[in-house]
Amino acid sequence: MVQERTLPKFDSATVQITKAEGLRLYEDMTLGRFFEDKCAEMYYRGKMFGFVHLYNGQEAVSTGIIQGAMRPGEDFVSSTYRDHVHALSSGVPAREVMAELFGKATGCSKGRGGSMHMFSAEHRLLGGYAFVAEGIPVAAGAAFQSKYRREVLGDKNADQVTACFFGDGAANNGQFFETLNMAALWKLPILFVVENNKWAIGMAHDRATSDPEIYKKASVFNMVGVEVDGMDVLAVRQVAQEAVARARAGEGPTLIEAMTYRFRGHSLADPDELRSKEEKEYWFSRDPIKKLGAYLVEHNLATEAELKAIEKKIQEVIDEAVKFAESSPEPDASELYRFIFAEDE
Repeated sequence: MVQERTLPKFDSATVQITKAEGLRLYEDMTLGRFFEDKCAEMYYRGKMFGFVHLYNGQEAVSTGIIQGAMRPGEDFVSSTYRDHVHALSSGVPAREVMAELFGKATGCSKGRGGSMHMFSAEHRLLGGYAFVAEGIPVAAGAAFQSKYRREVLGDKNADQVTACFFGDGAANNGQFFETLNMAALWKLPILFVVENNKWAIGMAHDRATSDPEIYKKASVFNMVGVEVDGMDVLAVRQVAQEAVARARAGEGPTLIEAMTYRFRGHSLADPDELRSKEEKEYWFSRDPIKKLGAYLVEHNLATEAELKAIEKKIQEVIDEAVKFAESSPEPDASELYRFIFAEDE
């Protein structure tokens, strides 16, 4: 078992959250979990092809950042090859994400992207990127245009913030260092969110980097760096709200290292034999959805019946998404070369 880092303490007594906000967070995380469980079922039934990387266990990061602190559909989100749930949190309908996984024309990327390349201009989802760290400079570009529009073109409405998600493995990549340097130099409105799930495919993070505490790398760029318990959506939400406030105020970027864990293998083709049973059980016991549900009930923000009703509602959404995907048409062969270049409106 790889040595566990001591997670930062979070005082839940400091949380200020309404019932509606709490239930929204619970619903978004449940949507992510149920969606990914259905993806596993559909993959093994031969409905999906290629590599499919699931997000189970990491829901508190996507929900806490996007739903908890940002303006979904207005702010920008850049993802990785583990991108389904980032798309859902950004507001892309579950039916469009599922149809994309099925390779159908009704998918959010018209069936061209599949699991690793979710994209939606409408929802400000900048894309899922299969190459490690590939999305980091793209996200910086989105943040730069927000700053340019506001400060050079005088557009006072251009206060959008960008969230850039990537894994611990990407923090050893040159694009990480180059982009963080520029973002700090130009004070870009961006959150660099490291989803440290301890494993880069089969390589333990601690074995692959000279300093495993990624958030400390922010100090090199005179940037705020924060570590957070990525299995606690309320902790992630608080850190993200502070970072977003700094970004909108023109105070520049933040590097957030969310300590999290994927409950499944690297992909659905991964037998997951490298991680120890003890390690997995340790993290399974910290399920972020169960943790939030217990908090809401304990603080009289929800009843068990209300949480069950949300789960039932989400299951219906997922079932409808599968029916939609199955009944949607395949991309027409006559459009094989469409969407390679930009088209006029």
